Amino acid sequence: MKNKKWISLAAAVVLAVTALPMGVFAAKKDSTEEKLTKVTLNEVAHSIFYAPQYVAIEEGYFKDEGLDLTLVTGFGADKTMTAVISGEADIGFMGAEASVYAYQEGATDAVVNFAQLTQRAGNFLVAREEMPDFKWEDLKDKKVLGGRKGGMPEMVFEYILRKNGLDPQKDLTIDQSIDFGSTAAAFTGDVSADFTVEFEPSATALEKEGAGYVVASLGVDSGYVPYTSYSAKTSYMEKNPEIIQKFTNALQKGMEYVQSHTPEEIAKVIAPQFAETDLDTVTAIVKRYYVQDTWKSNLIFEKESFELLEDILEDSGELSERVSYENLVTTKYAQEAAEK
Repeated sequence: MKNKKWISLAAAVVLAVTALPMGVFAAKKDSTEEKLTKVTLNEVAHSIFYAPQYVAIEEGYFKDEGLDLTLVTGFGADKTMTAVISGEADIGFMGAEASVYAYQEGATDAVVNFAQLTQRAGNFLVAREEMPDFKWEDLKDKKVLGGRKGGMPEMVFEYILRKNGLDPQKDLTIDQSIDFGSTAAAFTGDVSADFTVEFEPSATALEKEGAGYVVASLGVDSGYVPYTSYSAKTSYMEKNPEIIQKFTNALQKGMEYVQSHTPEEIAKVIAPQFAETDLDTVTAIVKRYYVQDTWKSNLIFEKESFELLEDILEDSGELSERVSYENLVTTKYAQEAAEK
């Protein structure tokens, strides 16, 4: 009888000791998860063009910095900016022109850019037929499915046209009535359009379907332009400077990854973000962006880049008055991240 009691007691002690570390471990795990700070990022579009961002997500760089990132796609800079201003998103990722527009409209809590991701345009001109000897002059008297008026894709397109002696309003027809992300489908259905301006993976998808052919890269022909950047309201940045710094640190690690790895390696890492696209296609698209020097080596938004942006806005008739660089850009977070 005594033996049975001792056996029961021993079993209870073993169970208690065995359960204790698991309970402690679980508590530690919960505690670690609780320490992660929630941050909502609204991106203008979900595109392989933004590969460094997805590397940072998939490699866990945001979690390493103590951030629990929620990614939302806004489908247009106007919608992304609205999400930031309303507080629905903490950080916005879009063309910096959106912050200029908001400032011009009298925003009392300015949306300030703190990190620049891409330094070239990410879209391509797609024709209905192969045109190995394409020249921009070939667009004269043609119809093109373009982007939203005042948006970076459309303004860079018009900037290239002017560089090549074409008047966007007189020398061709640009259809700007189609929603962002719907132009590829419209091009397939609208036989009256001769060309369309597409981001990836839409450009490659049209090629695979035999419905179109990439004849020019706007990123190559426009030269270096500050195409997309990260921004937040002044009040949010003042209240949460440590979050902005950690966010920027994680992005910088993503930038460094794409600078030091092959397109094949980058594609494998970001593939989960594009489950509907096969790995070969993701790899081909990464290569297309890689060879045209799309991504900066750091996130610093230089003054010359901002002034070029304002030049493009002026040329497009979208800028009523130039805005000071210092009012809409801060580089302290990107500089600190680059020095780590």
